[in-house]
Amino acid sequence: MRGQNEKLIFMTEKSIADPNTEIVLPSPQELIEAGVHFGHKTSKWHPKMEKFIFTSKNDVHIFDLEKTLKNLQAAIIFLKSVLSRGGEILFVGTKPASKGLVKEAGEALNQPYVSERWLGGTLTNFKTISKRLEYLRNLQEQQKTGGLDKYTKKEKLKLGKLAEKMEKQLGGIKNMRRLPDIVFVSDVKEDSLAIKEAKRMRIPVVAICDTNADPSLVDYPIPANDDASSSIKAIIDSLVLNLKNVKPESINK
Repeated sequence: MRGQNEKLIFMTEKSIADPNTEIVLPSPQELIEAGVHFGHKTSKWHPKMEKFIFTSKNDVHIFDLEKTLKNLQAAIIFLKSVLSRGGEILFVGTKPASKGLVKEAGEALNQPYVSERWLGGTLTNFKTISKRLEYLRNLQEQQKTGGLDKYTKKEKLKLGKLAEKMEKQLGGIKNMRRLPDIVFVSDVKEDSLAIKEAKRMRIPVVAICDTNADPSLVDYPIPANDDASSSIKAIIDSLVLNLKNVKPESINK
């Protein structure tokens, strides 16, 4: 996303984290090339998304990219402020178009992520989930240090398969030792359970909202196409670009 095509740079007036921080955003042309502007068919839309829609073409809603960029900027400012205070972002995206991108973002920013099926109670029953995470960490540590050598070959094989299964299911959050400060969701409808749990625990939500989604369900909606992987990538890449160098110690410097 960076390079010669990177044309739109906003200087935030009152960034909570650092008043002098620049927010680097993709250009409108980059968003168009990524298909960010395409919504759903006009027959499948949520009325609360009307303010983010510019027009319709061939019975398909078209986003107002100026508002997309404005909301993306606001979301980035908020995310930066939380990271600057030492906060944690949980990235969530479980459908095929986004799961790989969410995993890459979490790993790039050293933040927890859920790219497989959302496990009910991940937030609302975190006390129980944290025990499973601790078990997974201990099990993997024993695999590395030879702690499983005391078991029979059959038992070791069984524990190995269990560790593999748990890693696939919980690997993205295995180092999450407390509730996250923010939840980022790549698809409001696909991962509605994650949003419901976040709201119940009073955790702010940043999410990509397509024209068929209810933006009132989240605190920082980013109006954009949430079906095309290229669109999701454009949004997530922008987040990673602006968040990757944020350090907790940078606050108030």
